[in-house]
Amino acid sequence: MASPSSNVPKPGRTLLGFFAVLGILTVIMLLQGQITPKLGLDLAGGTTVTLTAKTEAGKTPPTAQMDQAVKIINQRVNGLGVADAEVSKQGTNNIIVSIGGAGQQQVVDTIGKTAKLQFRQVYASGASTPNGQPLPSGTPTASTSGSPSPSASPSGSPKAGVKPSDTSTPRGRAVSGALAAPTPTPSGSGKPSPSATPSGQPTTTPTVPPDPNAAGQDFSGIDDQAVIKQYQSLVCSPNGGPTVPGSNNPALKWVAACDQKAENGQVTKYILGPVRVEGTQVSGANALPPDPQNGRQSWSVSLKFKGQGTKQFGDVTSDAYKAYQANPSAPQAQVAIILDGQVVSAPQIREGAITGGTASIDGPADSFTQSYADNLANVLKFGALPLEFQQSSIDEVSSTLGADQLHGGLIAGAIGLGLVVIYCLLYYQGLGLVAVGSLVVAGATTYLSVVILGEGMGFRLTLPHIIGLIVSIGITADSFIVYFERLRDELRAGRTLRPSVENAWKRARRTILVADAVTFIAALVLYFLAVGGVRGFAFAMGLTTLIDVVVVFFFTKPLVALLSRTEFFGRGHKFSGLDRNRLRRSGPTPPAARTKSQEA
Repeated sequence: MASPSSNVPKPGRTLLGFFAVLGILTVIMLLQGQITPKLGLDLAGGTTVTLTAKTEAGKTPPTAQMDQAVKIINQRVNGLGVADAEVSKQGTNNIIVSIGGAGQQQVVDTIGKTAKLQFRQVYASGASTPNGQPLPSGTPTASTSGSPSPSASPSGSPKAGVKPSDTSTPRGRAVSGALAAPTPTPSGSGKPSPSATPSGQPTTTPTVPPDPNAAGQDFSGIDDQAVIKQYQSLVCSPNGGPTVPGSNNPALKWVAACDQKAENGQVTKYILGPVRVEGTQVSGANALPPDPQNGRQSWSVSLKFKGQGTKQFGDVTSDAYKAYQANPSAPQAQVAIILDGQVVSAPQIREGAITGGTASIDGPADSFTQSYADNLANVLKFGALPLEFQQSSIDEVSSTLGADQLHGGLIAGAIGLGLVVIYCLLYYQGLGLVAVGSLVVAGATTYLSVVILGEGMGFRLTLPHIIGLIVSIGITADSFIVYFERLRDELRAGRTLRPSVENAWKRARRTILVADAVTFIAALVLYFLAVGGVRGFAFAMGLTTLIDVVVVFFFTKPLVALLSRTEFFGRGHKFSGLDRNRLRRSGPTPPAARTKSQEA
């Protein structure tokens, strides 16, 4: 008894579930705070950036490298969302990038990054000061009464010993779950006395004696006097200014570098050893939200290494962990992550070598926001640019088509929709109201989807998108017509309405799925093979094709099943679109009593 009843269609529940989903989408749209679609470059203007390649002695950059840069930048800007950004090469050394929408400064800053990623072991660190001298600090166990050294600078006060993390790298939180905290000291060795001898250093033979002018600094193992002098005179910009000369060159064994941003008013500077892992060994990057339960208070970027990169990263973290075991305050216990010559993070390896092939970059919540993490992951995902670029100009541009063209497109869509509605009402009469209702629901679902995608993944409505949406009106109406004609065929054969609804659906849904599958595959091929406006058209057509399937299955068919139980449609009223005179059915229209008995 239970089995037959479980197979009985329940159209009312299906419709309630469908409208519940629409309600959830509406709530999501309202929570996002955006109730209108975002418009693209051709309809609302945007930002145009000119990137000029920097080469030695102003030479013309190789064509192959420029083409590769155009490809990577195109992946970056469109990887930030389905925004139909335009990237083109101009002349021999310029790349023009046009992005829809105003206020795109963060995107502009991202697309021009060379994104050259390096992992180096730290050999010395200190806080940059106006006079070029580093700030010493006590060991992590220093008390408030402990003075670092009689010769320490005034800024090396007990405060630095009490809060050693205040002068650490601003993004030195973690490289993976094994990295629990930032570096505890900004000094080269963490020793309170300049005469102290470091212990547990990975390289124990000093080739350059400690500089007497650098209070508390120990340059053991660093065999480049020029880099030491560069480090001692280095004054870092608190706002991430120009990179230190040579810091972005992976061929150099020793480099001096600065933190990307200041924390608590100070910027940490470093002497870094040879490159241990290059960014080319990163196979994937994803932005991760905060996870306070696991100690991650801000957004982070998760990295996955290739096979060789996994081994290299395991080796460098193993060396850093050995240095930490020998001396927890040794700078060699840190592994610096350098992006375009600036240190993004320099965490201390406290819990052993990391051999799992993954790492993460994070930082303070005020600067390491969701948008920063998304943009950084997007840049690292598509690799480094083969050339270094500088922004020659940034301009806000007006729309190329403007409001008139937008209104024209909307009017064309309204005319097309109106013609479809008139045809459905004249040909299907009462049944045509189902088609009109389905079109309205499909339009509402499409609108909600476009608004949510605009806020969630940067989707911007352009003229090609609007064309794709207008074309989809006919595709959506075609699905209704296939079902209605199957239903009328069943009635012409003399069957009653209730069984005909289910039998017609079994025959029609295969045709509908095949037709929509062909359209979706065509849209998919266009999306991956085409560029620019054609790609936008393909995306819109694919989106509306999926919505068409959802509406037909979860709105149109259940609604017809409910209406078949009413007297107006069940008796085949002459205005219902299912009357026997028009359909020339072989059998008489079933009486209402017969219909009710079948329902029972």
